[in-house]
Amino acid sequence: MSIIDHVRKYHDELTAIRRDFHAHPELGMEEERTSEIVAEKLKGWGLEVQRGIGKTGVVGTLRIGNDTRSIGLRADMDALPMSEANDFDYRSKYDGKMHACGHDGHTTMLLGAARYLAETRNFEGCVHFIFQPAEEGLGGAEAMLKDGLLERFPCDTVFGMHNHPGVPVGNFGIRTGPMMAGGALFDIKITGIGAHGARPEGSVDPVVVAAHIITAAQTIVSRNVGAKDAAVLSFTQVHSGDAYNVIPDEALIMGTARTFSSDIMKKVEEHLRQIAEGIAMSMGATAKLDFRFVFAPLVNDAEQTEFAADCAAELVGEENINRNFHQMMGSEDFSFMLEATPGAYIRIGNGEDSCQVHNSGYDFNDEIIPLGVAFWGNLVENKLAKQ
Repeated sequence: MSIIDHVRKYHDELTAIRRDFHAHPELGMEEERTSEIVAEKLKGWGLEVQRGIGKTGVVGTLRIGNDTRSIGLRADMDALPMSEANDFDYRSKYDGKMHACGHDGHTTMLLGAARYLAETRNFEGCVHFIFQPAEEGLGGAEAMLKDGLLERFPCDTVFGMHNHPGVPVGNFGIRTGPMMAGGALFDIKITGIGAHGARPEGSVDPVVVAAHIITAAQTIVSRNVGAKDAAVLSFTQVHSGDAYNVIPDEALIMGTARTFSSDIMKKVEEHLRQIAEGIAMSMGATAKLDFRFVFAPLVNDAEQTEFAADCAAELVGEENINRNFHQMMGSEDFSFMLEATPGAYIRIGNGEDSCQVHNSGYDFNDEIIPLGVAFWGNLVENKLAKQ
């Protein structure tokens, strides 16, 4: 019996678990209910379970034989702080919280893999099933690493997987090297002098200073980053004042930067600071930049990328594997685990007509659950093949 056929025997059960997660979304570092369900399921299948890693993270361990080889498989558990527009019966029960990125499906597929491998035991070595909190910009991967993840649960290699809307069901995508961008968040606080809106000559207007900074910063990518080096700098929020006839004392600009290189990110930060401080000073104000490096670039190890692609091809055929999948400016904090241990991150098709992630109409495609579980199972059985 193939792995996919084995998993299809409990596809309905996994679908019910996934939809329960979807109906009860939890934000980063708040995944108490989710982690409790994960831990109980793993214990029920005979795995060793440790909770509270990186606050709400869970690791399930399955050892077969005395072989010292080990592998880590990671899924994210958190939802997004947004409201859901879907009307199906398992839509989010909580206003302002939604599984709009498919982490409910990722968690379910990794649970399914734990069940499959516990039942079949067709490998030798150790598998660590890593259920990570707070992927959506709240530092869950780093929290687990700082809590001794890889010291307590040593992994020779680590692998992650994410659904991808627009890619057909039964297809996988991966690439060697940088696959997803590193990400930074920034705040620029501008301090001027407030005044009556009718007497701007008595002010140092922070709103005008903010406008000049935003305009000048558009040259950072076009004039300071090489044409072959991708970078995105986006200003996403401007906050200042609360009255029509008052020039405020302060303005706050917020935004994000994305690059595939840490060196390019440092260059973006350097030029943004120079522009903000220089323009503010020239206009009689001050500007203070707080630039926070939140995500490292996600870089796939060449050997492990080919291995993962080969494992996927065994399931769905080489014609359904894109080994040169496009780079993405979105970020993923699994990158920090890949900085610590060789591994790879693969995309699984969520369907050509699937709504994009981070959209209020998104839903994970339950049809792909057996494929994702089978990929994890095949990956382990090949990596930890019996000697």
